[in-house]
Order: sequence, then C-alpha cells, then structure tokens
Amino acid sequence: MAVTGTTGLVLNLVSASWDTKPIRRITNPNTIPNPSVKNPKQKSTTVKKKKELISTSELLKLNHTNPTKTKVVGKVDESHLGCERWLPAAPEVKKPRSIYNAASLAYLGDCIYELYARRHFLFPPLSVEEYNDRVMAVVRCEAQDALLKKLLSDDFLSVEERDILRWGKNIDTGKTKTTRRAGAAVYNRASSLETLVGHLYLTNVKRLEEIMVRMGFSTGISTQPILEEGESNTK
Repeated sequence: MAVTGTTGLVLNLVSASWDTKPIRRITNPNTIPNPSVKNPKQKSTTVKKKKELISTSELLKLNHTNPTKTKVVGKVDESHLGCERWLPAAPEVKKPRSIYNAASLAYLGDCIYELYARRHFLFPPLSVEEYNDRVMAVVRCEAQDALLKKLLSDDFLSVEERDILRWGKNIDTGKTKTTRRAGAAVYNRASSLETLVGHLYLTNVKRLEEIMVRMGFSTGISTQPILEEGESNTK
C-alpha cells in the first residue's frame, strides 16, 4: 500500500504477518537409508576380545635381544656407560637380618623384582599400555609364587636362601585385596621371594642375578636359558 505524504513522497508500507500454521514436511517414502552413514545414537555392537591367558614362562619369552647391541667374539664387555652393573649400587649392609625385619626387605625386594621385569620387557619397543600389561602379569603374587616353586623344585636355592624364604613367609599381611584374590598362602610365598630378592640385593648381587636369570629374567649380559615349564597361568 502506498501513502502520499505532505512532501509529495510516496511511502511504501510493508505489512507482515505471522504464519501460525506449522510447515508439513513431506518425506519421500522411497528413500532408503545409506548403510555407510553411522547413527551416532546407535550403540556400538563391537565386542572386545578377551585377552588369552599365557603362562609366566611364555610371557617372559616375549622378550627379544637388544637390536642395537653388537655381538663381540671372545670376552663380553659387561660394562655400559662406565658402569659394571645396570642396577643402582646397594648400600653397604653386612647383616641385613640383624637390622631390618622381613617386611622391610620384602618392600625393597618388590622394587628390585619389578625393575628386573621392566628391564626384561624393554625390547622390543612397545606402547606404555603393553609394557604395563606384561610387567603386571609377572609381578603379580601368583606369578611370583609359580616362579618360586620352580626354583624350589629345581633345588636351585642354598640352605641359607631357603631359610630366608621361611623367614619372609611369616610376614603379617592382614586382609588385603590381594590376599582375598590369591589367598594368604600364595601371597606369603610371593612375599618370601621378595624378601630373598631384597636380601640378596644388599649382600650378593651376583647371586641375585643368577636367580633372576634362572626364573627367566634377562639382565642384558646373560646367555642362560629361561624357564620352560612349571608355571601357572597369569590373569
């Protein structure tokens, strides 16, 4: 509608109205959904595969030789970066049993045992998740118990070392998640092994490495075979 003002100008008035009727959308009934387009609201039906159980010795076989290490004919140089050992130097303690209780040595032995496990699985390079899975599988008390039974059945331990095992077996663990899962007997035997590891770390590192290699852990300088049988499955 046009209105003429006093100035002779024509003003155009635009009128608008609200459409209160909803728009009806007509869909094509012949349209077929594209199966390649995923519905974000649809729940995934992917089923995660359960990890296969593997024995402790088979797990330790997953370690491979350091690919960067060259083979030397004749005498092997056991030093690296000027150090003869790859373990940190232990404090000088002549008679640990006269100073520390079994729980203290097991506390130390638990750390040293896990260090061997982490060192063993360092090669080949893996993701952190895979590193953790492998290490946790062999540091569990069930795996430690299985490896200890192998040492005892092979009669590899001395009389003194067996005495340390009996001493470490009497650690008061109390009720924990681990003891409820594996049982007090298994947990106590695993603690006795950690006690022996802690004791040998302070008194005889060479013998400690012999025992760890016997159980299947590599130290980077040993060529001894690892365990073949006698272990229970780890979960």
